[in-house]
Amino acid sequence: MTDETRGMAERADGQAVSLESVLAVLRSIQLDDRTARALATDTAAMALAGVHTLRHHQRTSVLEPVVGAFSRLRNDLRPLARHGDLDIQFVEPPATGRALPGEVAQAGRAIVQSAILVFIDQEETGRVRVEWDCDGLNLLIEIRDDGRGELAVSDDSVASIVERASAVNGTVTVRSTPGWGSILSVRLPLDPPAMREPLMTATALTNREREVLQLVASGARNRAIGRQLAISENTVKFHVSNLLSKVGASSRAELVARAQA
Repeated sequence: MTDETRGMAERADGQAVSLESVLAVLRSIQLDDRTARALATDTAAMALAGVHTLRHHQRTSVLEPVVGAFSRLRNDLRPLARHGDLDIQFVEPPATGRALPGEVAQAGRAIVQSAILVFIDQEETGRVRVEWDCDGLNLLIEIRDDGRGELAVSDDSVASIVERASAVNGTVTVRSTPGWGSILSVRLPLDPPAMREPLMTATALTNREREVLQLVASGARNRAIGRQLAISENTVKFHVSNLLSKVGASSRAELVARAQA
């Protein structure tokens, strides 16, 4: 999924949550018409303000305190939690948690909103608990429902959540117990992955191994490599064996793929 497509999907989920919130307010039997209209107007205005805030955060890669990022999520979902058919419970993160990069905070909110939409579509689900935590290295999200307990990470409805987490190098797991509900766990790293040293310039390789690796990557066979480097074919095999061991590759093809990466 491209960044543009992902952004469109996130905006669509955000708009869907806002519309669900407005509908929940208008359908609520606890509110009279005048109050419902006023609250629906406030909800729409808050959603519009959220769009402007999102644009600002996209332009400025600011850090967000984990408590503040969670509070924004809670505010976004407040009308739906208060007036919708789904009982949404929130477990506050520790106030001492590390500040979140803007992209991670945004991804966390988008993931929860997508999950809420998944649970709304499951009519048997009556309650959802949303919990955030931060272990200093990752934003940890757990979303637990009391539905049928048939949700799986391979479901089409979960695909957008998995893709959103993957976009920031995160992971998603789902544990379901039939008749008891499902637990969706998300781990989003706060730091980008360390850049892997290019294999051709890796300090662990000798000059001769780099020469052999370059020729292997070009498609040359052992005999041709030996002729070009003026060494025996057995010596080429020795170097290739060392390369496989140092790189951790299980085959010549994997070695070539790593070299060309």
